[in-house]
Amino acid sequence: MEENSANLPTRCGFVTLIGAPNAGKSTITNDFVGSKVSIVSPKAQTTRTTIKGIGIYQNTQIIFQDTPGIFKPKRRLDRSMVASAWGGAKDGDILVLVVDVKRGFDAETRAIIDELNKQQVKAVLVLNKIDMVAKNKLLPLAAELNEYGNFAETFMVSATTGENMDVFYQYLADNLPVSPWYYPEEQMSDMPLKLLAAEVVREKLFLMLQQEIPYALTVEPELWERRDDGSVKAEMTIYVEREGQKKIIIGQGGQMIKKIGEKARKELEDLLECREHLFLFVKVRENWVEDPARYSDWGLKYNA
Repeated sequence: MEENSANLPTRCGFVTLIGAPNAGKSTITNDFVGSKVSIVSPKAQTTRTTIKGIGIYQNTQIIFQDTPGIFKPKRRLDRSMVASAWGGAKDGDILVLVVDVKRGFDAETRAIIDELNKQQVKAVLVLNKIDMVAKNKLLPLAAELNEYGNFAETFMVSATTGENMDVFYQYLADNLPVSPWYYPEEQMSDMPLKLLAAEVVREKLFLMLQQEIPYALTVEPELWERRDDGSVKAEMTIYVEREGQKKIIIGQGGQMIKKIGEKARKELEDLLECREHLFLFVKVRENWVEDPARYSDWGLKYNA
């Protein structure tokens, strides 16, 4: 059995994060890993498939599984994302329900707890964003949620400020199975670099265009080439469904796509610690959201 420097047996396991859209699951994952492995934006349903973020806490390797937000699906893509989230919920050693305390005990969280109760699954409850509400609201909310659901433990945290995150991580480290680590110590994610880069571009699109940008867009890596000087040449295609959406992304005189590319390139250079030559293209592909190949790329089920 592997042991760390403190002569303690190593532990390792999967922690699956579920919750309504924008509860802060991706922020928790990135905070623990100490680097971006899952994109974050104010726009709902940003995460489209289960993403693993890997890190070490004392003698334990914790593998966070960041799942898409669970909501009432209306379209094929929505149904596939929600199915991915519930599929991930069954895979982990510890299941964590993340609740945005600003939204409180809303209908989406109630529906998730209803499903957990139905499946007789006990989760850990994490009340996130406690820095954004009055402290006297937290205990009543925690009591209400615990009365409605069956939770193994409750934590009140802020993934953004780091408040109480160590207490939460310590609990996970103490309760995962004794096991060798599954991944090399320096590995942060199982996502290929070219897909991570495509996700960073998609995040910049969401952040810079806000409500103008269509939710139904996708970014696909067409080329990922390591050059002799250590730099990377990357070509990404942004697919949208209508010509008008293409014009919004390109912007007047190509200024918007240039800004998006600059911000994405800078972040990728910081992440990958190498020079990045990033080229972005925008194409119209009507009904791409109905293309089974797109779902396969994300690891989603087309007929969920």
